[in-house]
Parts: sequence; C-alpha cells; structure tokens
Amino acid sequence: MNKAAAYTQFDNKTSIVEQYAPLVKKIAHHMLARLPASVQLDDLLQAGMMGLLEASSKFDDSKGAKFETFAGIRIRGAMIDEVRRGDWVPRSVHRNNRRVAQVVDELGQKLGRDAHDTEIAEKLDMSLDEYHHILNDVSVGKIIGIEDLGVAQDVLITDNESPDETFDSLAEIQFQSALVEAIKTLSERDALVLSLYYDEALNLKEIGAILDVSESRVSQILSQAMLRLKAKLKHWTQE
Repeated sequence: MNKAAAYTQFDNKTSIVEQYAPLVKKIAHHMLARLPASVQLDDLLQAGMMGLLEASSKFDDSKGAKFETFAGIRIRGAMIDEVRRGDWVPRSVHRNNRRVAQVVDELGQKLGRDAHDTEIAEKLDMSLDEYHHILNDVSVGKIIGIEDLGVAQDVLITDNESPDETFDSLAEIQFQSALVEAIKTLSERDALVLSLYYDEALNLKEIGAILDVSESRVSQILSQAMLRLKAKLKHWTQE
C-alpha cells in the first residue's frame, strides 16, 4: 500500500469513528444497564470501537442494509464477545439455569401450557422466593438476547448467494417464523416484556415503571420468558 492510500484509509477510519462514536456510547450505556456492576463501561466502549472498525471494513452497501444498522449489530456483538470472554458467572448459576430450563420444558409438555411460577418452584422443590432468586441470577449472569435462541441477527440475503448460503438463509427465515409463533403462545405480560426489551430497547427500570413492578420482577419475567421460548424452540436449537 502506498502512502497516499494509507493516509486515505486512515482518514476514512477516523471519520467513521468520529461520526459513529455516539452510537457506540449509546449501545454501551444501554447494555451496561443490563449487566452486573463488575462490567466496566470503558471495556464495552473499547470493544464497541473495534466492532465499529470491523463493520466499516466488511460493510457492503449492495446488500441493501444501512451502515448504521449493520454497524450496530457488529458493535453489540463485539461487546457481547468481550463480556463473555470475562465470564464471571459461578458454575452454580449455569447449573441452575439448565435445571430450571429442563423443568420448564417438562411441565410445559405435561400441562399443555406454560407452567406458573408456583408450579415450577414446587417441581424444583424450593420456595417461590428461591425460584425468583435463581431467575435473577440467570438474568444478570448473562446477556439475555434473542441470539441466545439461535437467531443470527446479521443474515442478509442476496442474489449472489451459494446454494449452501441460500439454504442457511431459508432455514433462518423458517426459524424466525417459528420464533414469532412461539412468542404468540406466551402470556400477554411475557410477550409485552419481550417487546419492550427488544423492540423498544427499554431497560429493566423503564419496563418496571410501565408495568408498575420492580426491576427485579421484570428481570424474573424476562428470564422466565426466554426459558419458555427455548423450551418451545428446543428442536430448532438442538438441530
């Protein structure tokens, strides 16, 4: 690479960082509200900037997506990867998460409907408070995201895809359709919390104000809704 090209590339990256730094900060602060106090804002910002630079080098405007949308996905993904690399979650939280998920699935099949909190707690042989405590641990112990169900957020279909890529894209569309149908089977409260959290990008405190419940209760509802969705979509996630 000659000097002129190097300077041009440097200028482009500098311009992108300056223009989209507010987006990185916005995503970082939004994610920080969902994470334990041990996660530092500076770490998220640094990872987000790396994600932004990666997005600038890989963006293809011929696919029809806006750069801001594409960059947002890459930025958030880089932050999630950074947090997961520093996995602070005790093994007991992972173990309880698997245990609750199994019980939610078993009761759902047995009852033919979503089990109530009290039924799940009874099956787990614990008090309702203990069960809610586990849900809170699960919520703050990981970043709960739709991608945890197996949904890739940045699948962009083009006419130039290979047969394998086309198959993957078709499977992605079918999975998302199944996800929509699964969400429809949730209670109105659970579906509303998911919508406010993902579609409206509200944090737990804001959702709690709307529902007139505590942040802790919103966290419990969100964790349980995700566990229920995983149970309904287990055949997809296992495949």
